[in-house]
Amino acid sequence: MLTIKTRKEEIKEWVMTILLAVVLVIIIRMFILDSRIVPTTSMVPSIIPGDRLFVEKITTRFCDLYRGEVIVFKPPVESNLTDDLIKRLIALPGDTVEVKNGKLYVNDVPQNESYLAEAMTYEYPKVVVPPGKIFVMGDNRNRSFDSHAWGFADINSVKGRAFVTYWPLDRVKLW
Repeated sequence: MLTIKTRKEEIKEWVMTILLAVVLVIIIRMFILDSRIVPTTSMVPSIIPGDRLFVEKITTRFCDLYRGEVIVFKPPVESNLTDDLIKRLIALPGDTVEVKNGKLYVNDVPQNESYLAEAMTYEYPKVVVPPGKIFVMGDNRNRSFDSHAWGFADINSVKGRAFVTYWPLDRVKLW
């Protein structure tokens, strides 16, 4: 036998459905996946201004970070920035970093970085990444405000890893 829902029951059902959806979105955005719109040219050509990407937040809590991945993190106080940044992770605690003759060296090994916009036009003296810190750089090295300008970021400031560029459609890319 079919029962007819009263108007009050129907409204209650809709309210509960909407509340559940809102709670799920909040949980997903806080702990699992976040959406970002890239505002600057610091990651060109890998990521261009206006690209929209999902950042996954789970694996940074349980898995090690690795060199070369693209991460989102809270900038250090020394940068005088407040908005989260997206950069490539170059070096981990204990690594050495140096830029000479337009080339990046990590632990005295020249890095093959086919994703760069152009060769670096600056030098950066050899430094050791301190414990609890990371060294990050944009792919558009000559136009990126990154670790070569303001130093190290806290490893605990990492909020997530780039997961997928989903917009515009012609730039869809799984990271």
